[in-house]
Amino acid sequence: MLKGLWQYIDPRYQDWLKRRLPPARQIQLDRNRLFVFPSPAGGFFILVLALLWLVATNYENNLVFAFAFLLTALAVVGILHSFANLGGVTVTGVRALPAFAGEFAEFEIALSQSSPRYRDGIHLAFAGGAPITTTLAHIDAVTLRLSARAPRRGWFAPGRLTLESVYPLGLFRVWTHLDVDLHALVYPQPVRAVLAPASSSRGEGPIAVDGGSEDFRGLEKYRVGESLRHVAWKQYAREQGLHTKHYADALDERLWLDWNAFAGMDREARLSRLCGALLAVSATRHRYGLRLPGLEIAPDRGDGHRERILRSLALYELAPEPSASRKQPSRYRRVDAR
Repeated sequence: MLKGLWQYIDPRYQDWLKRRLPPARQIQLDRNRLFVFPSPAGGFFILVLALLWLVATNYENNLVFAFAFLLTALAVVGILHSFANLGGVTVTGVRALPAFAGEFAEFEIALSQSSPRYRDGIHLAFAGGAPITTTLAHIDAVTLRLSARAPRRGWFAPGRLTLESVYPLGLFRVWTHLDVDLHALVYPQPVRAVLAPASSSRGEGPIAVDGGSEDFRGLEKYRVGESLRHVAWKQYAREQGLHTKHYADALDERLWLDWNAFAGMDREARLSRLCGALLAVSATRHRYGLRLPGLEIAPDRGDGHRERILRSLALYELAPEPSASRKQPSRYRRVDAR
């Protein structure tokens, strides 16, 4: 029954969050974006206050009344200070770092404040990621890296960022769920695969292999057993000695990451093996290219070429841009944590 009730409530709660806290790269926390509820310790504290009130009322004990009023005033002040610990903080989604499927993608989140003040015990986390606790101790800004597991290739949105604090008394939890509009590019999960060099091609490679039949390399003295077809008879007729002609073929040392090299596999299995082969060949000096149905990237090498192929593998037959709200330009200047 509880599960069915949650399935009924959760979609409506998410719709309400989208209206109340729409996606944005930069969000300033104010009374419309922060929520205050008692923490477990705060719930016990309220229960104690209620018991004190009942005892004071039943026995007409002014001392207990005074103690109850003192604790109530402490709770009210605690609410104000708990809210002030997060109020006025600006949360900025700086950037998302690429990752491979099945690994944790990292997202850079910046916290800044217009007027320096001490803010402690600020907890941040994405769903399923490791939480981070930070402090804004009289500094303008701090940049943090949070992670979330990326289950599949393509554009990955980590979901809403939970930002919360129970500072200073631990009695009240101030929290919010923000969508910082960050999307990480997730590459296919690499699976080890070996590719052979491309077949020999005429005049297309930096390596010359002896024993060919195309390009003349020069004359060498005749050695017993060599074919008479390669004897340089013109030079012999000129009494320049007995020599043989030597030829070479150009070997194409380029490698192709070819979709058809993994016939019989499904789409994701092929992409994973192409990704694994790419990581292996990019660590060598070979030039390499990519062949996918409807796409061909000419052989080259270098970090830019590697990233281009990784992006093509990640977005093959997927949307080229995130399907969520469009990225908004950020005016935030990055400041590393101190």
